[in-house]
Amino acid sequence: LNAAPGRPPRQQIRFLPAPGGGGAVELVAARVPVLADHPLVRGPRFRKLKIGAGHRLDVKASGVFVLGIGHGNKLLTDRYNCHLTKVYTVGGRFGKATDDFSDTGNLVEKTTFDHITREKLERILAVIQGTNQKALLMYSNIDMKTQEAYELAVKGLIRPMGKSPPIITAVRCLQFALPEFQLEIHCLHETQQYLRKMVHEIGLELKSSAVCTQVRRIRDGVFTVDDALPRTQWNLQSIQEAIRNCQLKVETELEKTL
Repeated sequence: LNAAPGRPPRQQIRFLPAPGGGGAVELVAARVPVLADHPLVRGPRFRKLKIGAGHRLDVKASGVFVLGIGHGNKLLTDRYNCHLTKVYTVGGRFGKATDDFSDTGNLVEKTTFDHITREKLERILAVIQGTNQKALLMYSNIDMKTQEAYELAVKGLIRPMGKSPPIITAVRCLQFALPEFQLEIHCLHETQQYLRKMVHEIGLELKSSAVCTQVRRIRDGVFTVDDALPRTQWNLQSIQEAIRNCQLKVETELEKTL
């Protein structure tokens, strides 16, 4: 930012001696730059730039990670108060269990998995989603018989208005090829470790075991993978363009939700 072109210095009116004047000093008005704006006087324009982190990702997860710069830190707080849904793709592998529920953890046990079918897996996912839907309604503190509840449901805005345990709002199987499978999970107030534990518990429900091979966040509120900048584009121009492209989406989201 400090290397970017700066704004020109302010101008002030000074009365200076006229060039080539005779014995009497004649003063003429002239515009001269304000020396207080000179870079050697002012110093670096940016000395401290506040950057805040949105919903965090742990070291074993990847995907969309929202940051706020300057005034964007207040917008991060507003987004947090919206309790927006996040979407993950979660990979799993049947047949073993580890101490941290990931495929890189210490092996605890090995099990058979030939009896597992996609239909059995989807039945378990339907039970998980149904149980979490009841929790979502309970923590939303809304009377479901009111007009307000109907309008919020139509807009898809029923969500907890405060702190709550992790809630799965939707889950479905994207891929199934034993021993591998992949899920798409829509959730609130989760951690990536909670999702890994969920994979482990799915394995137990299917009378087997399972480890998580991947946790990737593909959506955080209105932000998707298409909005994200890969590491090779972490430069000023790309960041400025990303902020401009997302500004309207963020404003619309906050206006609708808050």
